[in-house]
Parts: sequence; C-alpha cells; structure tokens
Amino acid sequence: MRRRDFITTLGGAAATVPWPLAIGASTGVLAANPNWPKSLTLATASPGGIYYPYGEALAQILTEKLGITVNHLPTQGSIFNVKLLDSGGAQLGFIVMGVGLQGWNGTGDWTNGKKFRNMRALFPMYDTPVQVVVLRRSGITTLAQLDKKRVGIGPKAASQGIYVPAIFKIFGISADIRYGSFDDMATELLAGDLDAFMTMAGAPIPAFQHVDAKAPVTFIGLSPEQINAVRKAMPEFSPSKIAAGTYHSLDKDSVTVGLYNFAIGRADLPDDLVYQLVKAVFDNQPRLVKVTPAASDTLPKNAVKDTFLPFHPGAVRYYREIGINIPESLVPTN
Repeated sequence: MRRRDFITTLGGAAATVPWPLAIGASTGVLAANPNWPKSLTLATASPGGIYYPYGEALAQILTEKLGITVNHLPTQGSIFNVKLLDSGGAQLGFIVMGVGLQGWNGTGDWTNGKKFRNMRALFPMYDTPVQVVVLRRSGITTLAQLDKKRVGIGPKAASQGIYVPAIFKIFGISADIRYGSFDDMATELLAGDLDAFMTMAGAPIPAFQHVDAKAPVTFIGLSPEQINAVRKAMPEFSPSKIAAGTYHSLDKDSVTVGLYNFAIGRADLPDDLVYQLVKAVFDNQPRLVKVTPAASDTLPKNAVKDTFLPFHPGAVRYYREIGINIPESLVPTN
C-alpha cells in the first residue's frame, strides 16, 4: 500500500512516522558493512510530483544494492527536507538547489538566519522548470492574466512556496495563492476551485498529466523579457524548456526558467557507504527513467550543475574515479 499523506510538522529532533514506510531489505549486491547504519530515511515530497515516485524507486534500488533498509518518507519538499536532514530525522533527501543555497547561507526567510551546513551533495537529479497549466475554457493564455486569480502552487514548504510568490512579485501579479499536495491542486483545478496550477517540478508532473488527461488545457510559458527579469532578480535560475510532447496537449516547446535538483546526504554518513550509494544510483539509472522520464538527466556529467554545495567525500571519490572533475572548492575539508 502506498502512503498518500505526508508529514507536515517537525516534532522535536526527528519526524515521527505514523506507520512503517520501510521497504523490506532483500539480499543486496553488497554485504552491508557493519559500520554502516542499519537503515536510512530518504526525505522526498508529496504525491503527485516527481520527488515521490523518484524517491520510491530510489529507495527500492538502494535497499537492494546496499543491503540495508532505505525508508521512503513523503514530506512537504525541499525546505522541509533541509530541516529534516539537519535535525537527524532523515539521512538522505531531495532538494532544489535554490532552496539549498538559501539554507547554506541562511538567507531565506524560512531559515531565520540559521546556516544549514550539515548537508552534502550526492548526485544530480533533474531540472525543475517553472510550469503553469490552466483549463482551456478559462481563456487564460499569459502569466499576467493570473492577476486576481486563484492559483494553486503545491506544498508551501517546497521550492514553489518560495519562488512562485517571488515571480508574481517581480511582475506585480496579485494572486490568491493556495497550497496543498500536487494531487489536491489537480483535483481543485478540474473542479473549478482554482483558475491555474503553477508550480516547480521535473517534467512531466504526474498531477499535470492527470489534468491533461481529463480536460482540454493550456500550458503557459514565459516570454524572453520575463525570463530575463526573473534571472536578473534571482540569478540562481537558468533558462529551461518543457519539450513538445512531454504532455499530451503540449504541441510545441514551452520556454521557461528552472532550477536543478540534487540528492543530498548528511555530512556524517560513512564515506564508503556514500561511494556505493552513488555508484548504485548511476548503475541503475535506467530503472529510475522507467518511473519518470525526468531521471534521464540523472547522469554523472550533470554534477557540474552544483556550484556551491560541498560534495560528500564518498561522492567525490566516485566522480573522480570516472573522470568527472569536482573542483577543490566543493570538496569538504572536514
């Protein structure tokens, strides 16, 4: 049975999971090192986005290949995952790098000035483009038309909770922003309780696919002028696009902006465990692609997308062994 709810609060030093999420350990390729932890918790995000199925598949792969149990924990997303990793409630997690940068430097409002520096980069996942879908009958075709409209954006503690309101502010758009799981946003859009669903996630987003399958839709991109304005205000963004055919109704490329996603781990994880973990991910990347096409970008060469977060020493060893340059500035000294 798949767990459909997700954790909303941090209770003390670690999150409490109401019922078991563990994927039963099977005989792995490796004999688990006795110095490794007996299990690991992987913080992902809510159902309906990419983190959830990606994390579910990754947990299965790691459980099999490392010989230890890896638990798949649904959460509210990147902000929550940074905090959960820091508290010890999870040892692994997924983040969008814009949130990671704010956490590392303690600059985001959600950090209250605290620098979250217990996280280390493990491997690149995929790009997270800004995506907007509306029902065609709404007549909405531009970002500016979202002014005064009801816009669902997904979980508040994920990257879209920071960046979608910031994008609206850049363009003077005053929207009635609604938060919730990706699945809830899709349901509310189809029911007419929302005018638009604007979020950030790897493409295709399962919740967007659901909407696209149920009603005629319009996908809204950004103009070159809007892209330049976003990047000027928030340089962590880069140009991005959602290729034609990614969604059934998307018949031409949708140009937008995006942020890269990375898997992170606690700094105190054993080096040899992280080495074997990263190796297992790339050795089994085709299995991730079967779950979500976004994982086609889960490739060693995309490690260069990280420009600020130190890599875990175990990950550094793996990349350097296969010829991927990790600059000294991203190699931790302790």
